[in-house]
Amino acid sequence: MHSISYERARDVAHAIELGSAPGSKFIGGGTNLLDLYKSGVEQPTRLVDVSRIALNGIEQLPDGGVRIGAMASNTAAANHALVRGPYRVLSEAILNGASAQLRNMATVGGNLLQRTRCYYFTDPHFKQCNKREPGSGCAALGGFNRIHAILGASPSCIATHPSDMAVALVALDASVRLAGPDGERVLPIADFHRLPGDEPQFDTVIAPGELITAIDLPPATFAHSHYVKVRDRASYAFALVSVAAALDVQDGAVRDLRLVLGGVAHKPWRAVEAEDVLRGRAPDDALIRQAAAAAVAGAQAFPHNAFKVELAQRAIVRAVRAVRTAGGLA
Repeated sequence: MHSISYERARDVAHAIELGSAPGSKFIGGGTNLLDLYKSGVEQPTRLVDVSRIALNGIEQLPDGGVRIGAMASNTAAANHALVRGPYRVLSEAILNGASAQLRNMATVGGNLLQRTRCYYFTDPHFKQCNKREPGSGCAALGGFNRIHAILGASPSCIATHPSDMAVALVALDASVRLAGPDGERVLPIADFHRLPGDEPQFDTVIAPGELITAIDLPPATFAHSHYVKVRDRASYAFALVSVAAALDVQDGAVRDLRLVLGGVAHKPWRAVEAEDVLRGRAPDDALIRQAAAAAVAGAQAFPHNAFKVELAQRAIVRAVRAVRTAGGLA
């Protein structure tokens, strides 16, 4: 164990000041960071406790949207009346994650920053991991890669992003509010996480010292939405494949929609090609299957995860059919 200091931030400005120092890490619920610290993957020299900062509110915005404070627990966000009704897919996604005990502790901001559960990353005994040790290689490429990416991967990394919440937030066109040494900024959630490229050590575009302060949801435009998660067991398991589907249906046709996949890429994967197939048309079973095939047209499978190509299509069909039924089209 190496030496480490601990300081509790008084407010956002104090947190940024403390968190800007090299070796500093923000800690809220700590449900992911502490595991990585104990295993030696993360080795901060200072923990900056942001759990007491008043960023846990959930409130209606003047435009009809909703702001969820970054320190709100996963449980609070999933069960809040402002989320549970108009943003059903988000509530479902959160409640499909982890366990009740972890959801009570984990924060919304921390959920977005959790790191991959690729076994070659989380176990330092594996020396080849470009995400943990840039330039060392990717052991998953020639190893056991059942849980790994089929979309958007690179020769440097085929890890997947583990968050259920993030998948739903992309489907809802949410935004991330950040505060840092250079001031505040707001990013579309779709631009917050990044593909691995040749720098897989960077999961997001967050800058050193920046702190997530809130998630903003736009006014609800999708009347019906649903989250499907396929995993190895019914609880406390990460997605092999997940789908967040949100549809706006009028006069029997899909006016607009979002289809976002989880468990298949380094970030939540918006299936734009599948959306294009469905947009403006009546979503019968044949068309839904066509859309599902379009979603994985560019997939690159590996020896142990080829099943994800078919599984992703089936999950899309299941999710869209559920939304279609909720919209009275079935």
